Amino acid sequence: MEERVGPARERAKEKFFEKNGFSPSLVARSPGRVNLIGEHTDYNDGFVLPIALSFDTAIAAAPVEGSKVSVFSEGFGEITFDLNDDPTNTLGWGRYLHGVGAFLHSSGKPAAGWIGCIATDIPTGANLASSAALEVASGLVFSSVSDLEIDLVQLAQCGQYVENQILGLPSGIMDQMTCALAESNSALLIDCRDLSTQTIKIPENVTVVVMDTGTRRELVGTGYADRRLVCERAADVLGVHSLREATLEDLEQLKTSDTQMIKRAQHVISENKRTELAVAALRSNNPEELGRLMTESHMSLQSDFEVSSPALDQIVQIALKSRGCFGARMTGGGFAGCAIALVESIAIDEFCHNVLESFTAPKSQPAESPTKVFPVRASAGASLIQ
Repeated sequence: MEERVGPARERAKEKFFEKNGFSPSLVARSPGRVNLIGEHTDYNDGFVLPIALSFDTAIAAAPVEGSKVSVFSEGFGEITFDLNDDPTNTLGWGRYLHGVGAFLHSSGKPAAGWIGCIATDIPTGANLASSAALEVASGLVFSSVSDLEIDLVQLAQCGQYVENQILGLPSGIMDQMTCALAESNSALLIDCRDLSTQTIKIPENVTVVVMDTGTRRELVGTGYADRRLVCERAADVLGVHSLREATLEDLEQLKTSDTQMIKRAQHVISENKRTELAVAALRSNNPEELGRLMTESHMSLQSDFEVSSPALDQIVQIALKSRGCFGARMTGGGFAGCAIALVESIAIDEFCHNVLESFTAPKSQPAESPTKVFPVRASAGASLIQ
């Protein structure tokens, strides 16, 4: 791994010049994200409330003649592919880029070739949407070098297509929508049924803290897909299009011995309600209520949806016992990676120090990277820098 100095966009530009002898014609950037609340609700047509992070994946690029794309990534090497080829045959991280180009190609928007360099400040495999950021940033590059008329929602849908059809992960659209559309100092309330959004200001007296356990996962190899299938089966049994349309009272009427299905559905239904209540708490500057809802969300993800992990549970408990913490929960798809805490701004330094000093990854789930605890601010979504 190369030493990383400076923001991702500057490193991408410098590497591009170093490799090609001239400056890039454009730089596309996309942030990562953390989700405040609303977990595993996006693929159930529900509500989510994420923020974009203040660190990016950046791509410095220039167009070339023909249909070939050649990209260098710091830490991951170089990949070359032809847009006329099947993206499922492209290996590793290059499949994300190839998938975006193939989607545009198949949508009647002929994509052109380009050369580029990628740099990122988003930890991979940490549930901070590093893959979605790569998809959205590459979509901006393709749209620019190919002179395509495509809006940010379409780019988000393109990224979801890559996850679902090229990578085989049946994920929702929260990550890509957040990477593309988030605004500074605000959470983004997304209605995943109609993709409408609202920005919700975050009060200055509270701060979101990301707690990276250092544990890692690949969602393709976890029980993620199984969770979605169970949710779809529950909706079918209830006679609704999605669990967004179901109520907890509906579950009480279910005559089934499938207790696991009931628990999965119970999480989704209650999580949608918690997300709506969280928006009200933010708007009324009620951090105690928001923190309570976040902690309740973690308990539901732990017990009903069963996507937490020993490391995530441990760091959440440490956070909840630390001064200034209103609430804490795992964030993202689960199984490993990061949790978040809502902390009183004046207690940030003490909180971060205490969590970092107190947490050690359990032997049953050893860390692959160093534990990190850091406050974040809600930042703007993707942009193209000509």
